[in-house]
Amino acid sequence: MPLRVYKKQDNSFKKKTINYLSYVFLIIGCLMLFWSFYPIISFEIYSQLFLKQKIASPIISSDNNALSQAGSILGSFNIFSNNLRDFTHASIWFPSIGNVSASKSILSVKEYKLSIPKLNINDAKVVVGGEDLNKSLVHYLPETLPGEYGNVVIFGHSTLPQLYNVKDYKTIFTFLPSLEKGDIIKIKIQDLEYEYVVYDMFIVNPDQVEVLKQQKDGSYLTLITCVPPGTYLKRLVVKAKLRLL
Repeated sequence: MPLRVYKKQDNSFKKKTINYLSYVFLIIGCLMLFWSFYPIISFEIYSQLFLKQKIASPIISSDNNALSQAGSILGSFNIFSNNLRDFTHASIWFPSIGNVSASKSILSVKEYKLSIPKLNINDAKVVVGGEDLNKSLVHYLPETLPGEYGNVVIFGHSTLPQLYNVKDYKTIFTFLPSLEKGDIIKIKIQDLEYEYVVYDMFIVNPDQVEVLKQQKDGSYLTLITCVPPGTYLKRLVVKAKLRLL
C-alpha cells in the first residue's frame, strides 16, 4: 500500500472556466426559483395573518348531485388537476355552479367601464354575462347592474407580479390584494358614474359559491380573482358598497 499519493491538479484555463460557469448557473437557477416562488409564499403568509378565510357555502354537497360530479371531473376539488382547465373561461371559476354564465343576459346594457384609481386601472371593459377573460373583465351571472339593488360580481385574471401589465386583461387584477377598506372603485355606464367603497376582503375555495348570491338590501360590488398569485387554488373576494352622495 503506497504511503503517499500524488495527484496532478488540472489548472488549465478550460477547467477553471467550466468550474466558474457551473457556480454561475447554479446561482442563477436559485435566483430564478426565488423570483418565481417569492410572490406565492409571501401572499400565503400575508393571507394567513391578515385575510379572513370564508368557509360557508349555500350549496349542499351530494354524491348524487350531477353538478358536483361534473365539477369533480373538471377537477374542482383536486388542486393537481387545475392545469387541465382553461381559466380564461369565467364559467369554470366556480365549477359547482355549472356553465350558466354562457347564457344570454337579459339586461339591456352589454358592457361598461371599471376604474380603480389605487391600482391605476382606468376604464377597463366589463362584459355583462361574458365568458372570455382574455379580452375583458366579466360581469358573472348578471341579474342587476351597478347602481341598482343587488350584487354585481366581476371576475378578472391575475398572475405573478413580475408579469403584471395593467393593459393586459390576463394580468389586470394581479394587485387586487393590495386594496384596503375605504378604497374607491368606479363604475361608468354610459353617462352615469357610480363610486363603490371597499369594506371587506377575504378568501374562499372554488366550491364556496356564497359570494355570488344576490343581496337586495343595498347596491354591492364583488371583485373576484385567483390566488395565490400565478395559481388557481383559491379565490380572493373584494366586497364594496355603493357610496351615496
